[in-house]
Amino acid sequence: MVESNPPLLQEYSQILRHSKQDCAVQSNIVSDKYDVSSECELPLIDLKDLKSENEEERACCIEEIARASSQWGFFQVVNHGISLQLLDKMRSEQIKLFNAPFESKASCGLLNNSYRWGTPTATCPHQFSWSEAFHIPLTKISEEECYGQFTSLREVMMECASAMQELSKLLAGVLLTNLGHRMELFDEICDESTCFLRLNHYPPCPISLELFGLVPHTDSDFLTILHQDEHVSGLQLMKDGKWVSVKPNKDALVVNIGDLFQAWSNDVYKSVEHKVIANSRKERFSVAYFLCPSYDSIIGSCKQPSRYKTFTFREYRNKTQHDVKLTGHKVGLPRFLLD
Repeated sequence: MVESNPPLLQEYSQILRHSKQDCAVQSNIVSDKYDVSSECELPLIDLKDLKSENEEERACCIEEIARASSQWGFFQVVNHGISLQLLDKMRSEQIKLFNAPFESKASCGLLNNSYRWGTPTATCPHQFSWSEAFHIPLTKISEEECYGQFTSLREVMMECASAMQELSKLLAGVLLTNLGHRMELFDEICDESTCFLRLNHYPPCPISLELFGLVPHTDSDFLTILHQDEHVSGLQLMKDGKWVSVKPNKDALVVNIGDLFQAWSNDVYKSVEHKVIANSRKERFSVAYFLCPSYDSIIGSCKQPSRYKTFTFREYRNKTQHDVKLTGHKVGLPRFLLD
């Protein structure tokens, strides 16, 4: 068997041997995975208009953001305030980090022991993600002891996390004001201990026709900011019952709505299922920032009658983690939240 870093092929082969699913089921999964209608360009929004002195231009930009969040659950932003040079530095540092030996990534306490690879809960092939990642809480990013030999990563990570945090709160505030609430609300309920920066790496996959880079899911947060690989496509989202591929845009960041914003907005904004497709020849990198509340924050719908029960972020996380252990993946808000 070919050696890999991390040992994704070995793990996948073991799951395949022990899987009780028959070939017909697997064939249907693969067919559905590649039932893609087209490559799309997400709604593209120029954020410079948010700072315009022209009230009509500001209002138009807010309306575009709200409409994309309702109709797509995804959109792209340009003139977002995060320099492309910084994002290029982040990619260079990621390459060095993920090229490190598997043992040093997995066992040396690197980045708060946040290294993940594959899917530990997978019991069958279609639950397995051909990827590796570091999923770091914001509170740990500044700690020098987290970085080991990767000292040049710290400054870039701190700058990138700060910039993405600022952008995420700006966009969340815009979506709040569109619903008639105070823009500052997220400053009060969001907590650095539960907000994360995630560094993703999707190695080349020799069996890509059978595997996801990241299994279909919805995000467990309010809002996600993503810098996807400008060189290698792979992101797909569900639109009108079909998977569509997202065309990379080197000047734009991708923004998507998470489950908590869907519940809080009472389904005005949509948390949309998405996935990453594995590539047989090229590796892919991305960086994502997740805007989350503190664990004891109360999540309740902003409009009545509400489709959802009031819940805490802790209750939501516990339930979704339990569901993932049972099913191998998570899509959408847990049923227990429906009122």
